[in-house]
Amino acid sequence: MPKTYALSRYHLVQRGDMSTFQTWLFRLFAVFGALGVGGIFLLMLGFNPLHIYWTMLKGSLGGPGMQKETVKLMIPLCLTTLGVALAFKMRFWNIGAEGQICAGAIAASYFAYFHNHLPSPLLLFVMAIAAIIAGGLWGLIPAYFKTRYGTNETLFTLMLNYIVLYFITYLREGPWRNPEGGFASMPRFTKQARLPEVLLPGIGNVHIGWIVMIVAVVWMFIYLRYTKQGYELSVVGENMMTARYAGMPVKRIVMRTMFISAGICGLVGMLQVAGPDRQLTDAVANGRGFTAVSIAWLSRLSPFGIMIVSFFFSVMQKGFSMMQTEFRIPGSMSDILQGIILFFVLGSEFFIRFRIAVRKEVKA
Repeated sequence: MPKTYALSRYHLVQRGDMSTFQTWLFRLFAVFGALGVGGIFLLMLGFNPLHIYWTMLKGSLGGPGMQKETVKLMIPLCLTTLGVALAFKMRFWNIGAEGQICAGAIAASYFAYFHNHLPSPLLLFVMAIAAIIAGGLWGLIPAYFKTRYGTNETLFTLMLNYIVLYFITYLREGPWRNPEGGFASMPRFTKQARLPEVLLPGIGNVHIGWIVMIVAVVWMFIYLRYTKQGYELSVVGENMMTARYAGMPVKRIVMRTMFISAGICGLVGMLQVAGPDRQLTDAVANGRGFTAVSIAWLSRLSPFGIMIVSFFFSVMQKGFSMMQTEFRIPGSMSDILQGIILFFVLGSEFFIRFRIAVRKEVKA
């Protein structure tokens, strides 16, 4: 009697090349699906979904003041994603951007607190260099262990986040504590250590970080597309064995790329403490390192794509904040709604690459 082998009926198959129209059609369906499911969720809570969505849009782009706040959210998010994407391009899974931002913020704050007698342009320059070096060195730790001992960089970079984050807590409650404050906090930066504001057409004065962001996007595009180092990085990401066979110094490439990746994240720490925060806090990273992973995935590691997706994430983040304030919705509810939207959007990217196929029964 013939035997039938029970196999899984459904399996994933990688798609062939999709047209640009089909790709964006998938994403459009995902957006409408997210808004639809989110609308059902809001109806269950007793709210009008259209009113909520309009409030979110108005709260993030409704006027120059709102737009300015959205841009301020976008700057660190975009720069952090650029740093993360550079490592991801090499298939080094840098989940430690949170810690690298904190390391850069600590280094920049040291000069802001103890060397603020310097002229403002020189002080800000030194703070930026210190932040890049501190972030880069913090990122070199997992890179060294990866190249030397083959350790898992995902877990390594993730664990390093907590070390530097709690070091900020130690500084806040110990040597850097503001003696004048009742609660444990660190002093505000003096004017010399604050970023100057530059006119952003159509919006108003925003701290100079928006120029740094645009320069970084253009630089990364040129670096990846037209430089030898960018080509080596891509080859290592595609196949490390091929890179070794071609005579490329793989260990040096990994260390160099990770230093640059973490250094960009460190610069984010400096821009944040010298810009909107004006002091060092343990919320300087504020989850941006983890959000950057989603943005890098959605943008497919494209520098200009990162800039666009970061803008939409910032609009969503500012809109949710406005929604909570105006309708007094708990933060947990807005997090659920944000999770629904991200689930659909990230899911669309998955189904752009893969499709579900039905496996035929195998009989013997």
